[in-house]
Amino acid sequence: MAYPTFYNPERVGQLFVPDTASAINAGLVADLKPASNDSHQHLLLLVDAQVDFVHTDGALSVPGAVDDTRRTIEWLFEHAEHISAVAASMDSHLPVQIFYPTWWVNPQGDHPEPYTVITSDAVKDGEWKPTFEPQWSVDYVQKLELQSKKQLMIWPYHTMIGTPGHTLTPALYEALAYHAAARQSEPVYLQKGTIAKTEYYSMLEPEVKVAGEPGGELNTDFLAMLEHYDRIYIAGQAKSHCVLETISSMMRHFGSNRPEMIDKLFVLIDCTSSVAHPEIDFEAIATEALASFADKGLHIIQSSDPLP
Repeated sequence: MAYPTFYNPERVGQLFVPDTASAINAGLVADLKPASNDSHQHLLLLVDAQVDFVHTDGALSVPGAVDDTRRTIEWLFEHAEHISAVAASMDSHLPVQIFYPTWWVNPQGDHPEPYTVITSDAVKDGEWKPTFEPQWSVDYVQKLELQSKKQLMIWPYHTMIGTPGHTLTPALYEALAYHAAARQSEPVYLQKGTIAKTEYYSMLEPEVKVAGEPGGELNTDFLAMLEHYDRIYIAGQAKSHCVLETISSMMRHFGSNRPEMIDKLFVLIDCTSSVAHPEIDFEAIATEALASFADKGLHIIQSSDPLP
């Protein structure tokens, strides 16, 4: 198909000021029906499709994410008349959080390097000491291992609020503006990750719950909103972390409460990639987990597949 004239596939993964007016104007003349008239409501759910994850010079660049995003944009253009709405999570961080070097120090006074794994045994043995929330931090690494079956990973500073890395990659933003105008359907943005003392991979819940904190527990309102859609297509970054954990949240919640919803979930598998780590094979972990979800009814498709 012919894509809108404002779209330049070579600019996907580049930082530029989006031409919002051109994208919206193109949508207004696209001659698509309003989404409110759709007999079946379909949602594109974008997980953390932000500059720091997508761009090759991003703070936590995911290998393959530029091509993933290009396929996502073009898929949205190709199927705009069938996608009723778009929802996008925004990973949103502050300088001092439990998964950043600022939070931890060793006996020599050094902060951990990015990609350091901090285990509960290392904390118990004094190899790493929290500089904030000491009792919570000790309990946290234990709960993380027991409840979430994970160890605490120290990450590079990424998607920091107020920085270019926090924004949606511009070419994708333009596509969402186009879709909003063409279908008369505003995108929904969901901010996550600002609670300092917990990780927040899933767009629906933190790794360790923080009772009484806004966003500190399962986002049942957003899950209830998802129930209004007949199909939910999932893309974004990274497959091994925030995409996988978002899907995990939905599988747990819907599996217990609305099992028929699982049949409505479709992962655009060529529109997401895994974090690269020098020692941990995150891709293999994600592939195995998604295969187990597919056995329970999750659909894994390619962006080139005809819509079901």
